[in-house]
Amino acid sequence: MSVTGKVLALLGAFSHETRALTLTELSRRTGLSLPTVHRRAAELVQWGALERGLDGRYRIGLRLWEVASLAPRGSTLRDAALPVLQDLYDSKKEQHIHLSVRDHLEIVFLERLSTPNAPQAETRAGGRFGAFATGAGLVLLAHAPVEVQEEYLSTRLYRYTANTVTDPARIRSVLTGIRRNGYSTSDRMLRSDIQCVGAPVYGVDGSVVAAVSVCFQAGSQPFRAAARSVQAAARRVSHALR
Repeated sequence: MSVTGKVLALLGAFSHETRALTLTELSRRTGLSLPTVHRRAAELVQWGALERGLDGRYRIGLRLWEVASLAPRGSTLRDAALPVLQDLYDSKKEQHIHLSVRDHLEIVFLERLSTPNAPQAETRAGGRFGAFATGAGLVLLAHAPVEVQEEYLSTRLYRYTANTVTDPARIRSVLTGIRRNGYSTSDRMLRSDIQCVGAPVYGVDGSVVAAVSVCFQAGSQPFRAAARSVQAAARRVSHALR
C-alpha cells in the first residue's frame, strides 16, 4: 500500500458510529502495523487532519472540515439550496427535508433539516446511503447515465419492506415515470412508516445535479401536495444555480 493509501485508510477508519479510535483500533481496522499507524497518525495530527484527545484517542480534525467545505459540488449547491430548504422547514409539517447528490452508486446527503416530531430517520448531513429506494435516490437514479442505472440494477437489490421494488423491469418503468412526471414517490419502500417525494435540481448545463426531497410519516399528507411543494423548491434551487 502506498503512503497515500495508508493515510486514506486511516481517515476511512472513522465513521459516524465510531468517531474516536485508539492506535490499536486504527491498526486493527486498517490492517496496518502499529508502528506505521503511529507515524502516519502523528503526521496527520501535525497537519490538523486528526486530533488526539486527552484520553489518547484520535478524532477527525477541523482541518479536514475546512478542506471539505471547499468542494464546489457541496458548498455551492448547499448555499443555493439552504434558503429554499428553510422555507420547506417553515411549513411546519412533520418531515425531513434533504438535499442530496449522487456519487456513482451512492447517495450523499449535503443537508438535512428535520421538523419537530418528524419520524426517526437514519440519514444525516454528510452521510452516505447505498440504496435508491428513497425519494431522492429514485430521482438521482432516474437521471443517471444508462450505464450507471444498469450497473445498479445488476447488483443484488435489498428488500427493506414489502413495498420495496427490486425487480429490474419494474424499476426501469418507475424511472421512466419519474422522468415523465418530474418527481418521484417512495411509498414505504425503505421503512413501513415513511413516505418520500423527490424532485430534480438542474445545473447551468441542464443536467440533474442534485435532488430535493421530503420524507414524512406515512399517510400524514397527500403525495400530490408534497410533490407540488418539492417541485417548486427544486425549481427555485435550479434557478439560484444559474
